[in-house]
Amino acid sequence: MFTRAFGLRIALWYATLFVVGSMVIVLLTYYLTAVSLAQRDHQILQSKLGEYAAAYARGGINVLAGTVRAEQQAAPERLFVRVVDRGVEALVLSSPNGWDPSLLETASVRLADGTLVQVGKSTEPREELLARFRSALGIVTLLIIVTALTGGWLLTQSAMSPIRQLTRTVRRIIRTGRTDTRVPLSGSGDALDELTTLFNTMLDRIERLVTAMHGSLDNVSHDLRTPLTRLRGAAEMALAAPPDLDRYREALADTIEESDRVLVMLTTLMDISEAESGTMQLRREPVWLSEIVERALDLYRDVADAKGVTLSAPEAAAPAADASTPRFGGVTVHADRTRLEQAAANLIDNAVKYTPRGGRVSVEIDGDGASARLIVRDTGPGVPAGELPRIWDRLFRGDKSRAERGLGLGLSLVKAIVEAHGGTVAVDSEPGKGSTFTMILPRT
Repeated sequence: MFTRAFGLRIALWYATLFVVGSMVIVLLTYYLTAVSLAQRDHQILQSKLGEYAAAYARGGINVLAGTVRAEQQAAPERLFVRVVDRGVEALVLSSPNGWDPSLLETASVRLADGTLVQVGKSTEPREELLARFRSALGIVTLLIIVTALTGGWLLTQSAMSPIRQLTRTVRRIIRTGRTDTRVPLSGSGDALDELTTLFNTMLDRIERLVTAMHGSLDNVSHDLRTPLTRLRGAAEMALAAPPDLDRYREALADTIEESDRVLVMLTTLMDISEAESGTMQLRREPVWLSEIVERALDLYRDVADAKGVTLSAPEAAAPAADASTPRFGGVTVHADRTRLEQAAANLIDNAVKYTPRGGRVSVEIDGDGASARLIVRDTGPGVPAGELPRIWDRLFRGDKSRAERGLGLGLSLVKAIVEAHGGTVAVDSEPGKGSTFTMILPRT
């Protein structure tokens, strides 16, 4: 119903504009034709006045009368000619019988001796010609209206075809729930083709999100099953055993630990969803990347020392120019400080976690006029080439990472936060040679 009503409105608008434009052209044509005929009659009268005045000057009234009689016998259009002499006596040279004064257009000239020569021409032939022209224009106008309505309907049917295909696709998706259906492109490159392309792109994104959601739900259900099973097992063991305060305390401690794990998982998943959907609230402000690095290094330095991993930033050896300049350099970005600290901490935590004892994790800051880069390098086992495209997926954990405790959400959160800031994140890794993670953020 919508497409039919919309198509009808388009057809009526097209027909109205076409008819109005055509009527303007028709009326302008009629007006120019009438003006042209009137100018032609006026030129004839002026020309005859000149001829008659010259004839009168050559031989007087007799020569003028002979000239008028000769011309009226040969001319297709009869003219009315009258001469008024100095004694105010009218000498009519052509009979006025049959002339309608209301349809007579006249012109006059006074000669040197005071004689007035008048020439008149009937406008009846001109009016008859214009009447026939109006009749023809009426028929043309009727044909224009029929053509406009027919053409409007045909063009609307053709123009509405992509919209109808779009509507059918949407109905099919609603009816079947399958988001893999696509609208065929016409290849015209017009606005409707662009709309179809955007719609198909939106369907691709929706399909990816739905697929990711199903995968996330499967992973969440699998990962939640373990802590919930532990919670239930701890509670059952505490209840089945003889009353023991220490056992109860231990069971409650295990319960709190597993509950915290579940809460962290759910909170991180919500943060990722908000960042990917564009609903994450970012309090942007000028932020020194060096401050972000310092806080993250302070947070994980003890963990790295306990594991025997060297955690460093090469810029730390450079002294600050003054108290207001950070000791790692003056690279700033316009970002949410808390979220950026969260992303940097996850990268450093990931590097420290998978770097073996005796390894090294270094953090670097670099920047130019358009972008800033935060680079985290480690000497860990690296990521296999087959797993590189999936390390940013939610809850994905490679074969080598399953030995470490974690949720598989850290890198997904990093990617979501960086892209929410308009940046990108990349990884360069080779098994046995470590990994390099790079955050690229716009300076403004």
